[in-house]
Amino acid sequence: EALLAESGGGLVQPGGSLKLSCVASGINLSLYAMTWVRQAPGKRREWVSSINVDGIPNHADSVKGRFTISRDNAKNTLYLQMTSLRPEDSAVYFCARGYGGEMWIPAPEGQGTQVTVSS
Repeated sequence: EALLAESGGGLVQPGGSLKLSCVASGINLSLYAMTWVRQAPGKRREWVSSINVDGIPNHADSVKGRFTISRDNAKNTLYLQMTSLRPEDSAVYFCARGYGGEMWIPAPEGQGTQVTVSS
């Protein structure tokens, strides 16, 4: 059974940083393009960042220049480094298999990790 477990969220002040992790078990992460998505209360699920199997990233305009997606296939882990965080970045963040984007958002498979940006 494939499992994706997100972690690393928390409460951070505006302008702060967090690094999210998504550990995969039951699958070989290197075989999959991966995506981070987020969802805030009362809002639609939003694509954040994707990375293909070759490690080429793509980021939503809203996070470009602030967030960096990366992967460590040896550790079967996906990351999202978030800097210059803003209150509007507050959401539950999920990882998912597939190369998402503005037109298609893969369905989350884990429980997500809460990110709250507030002073």
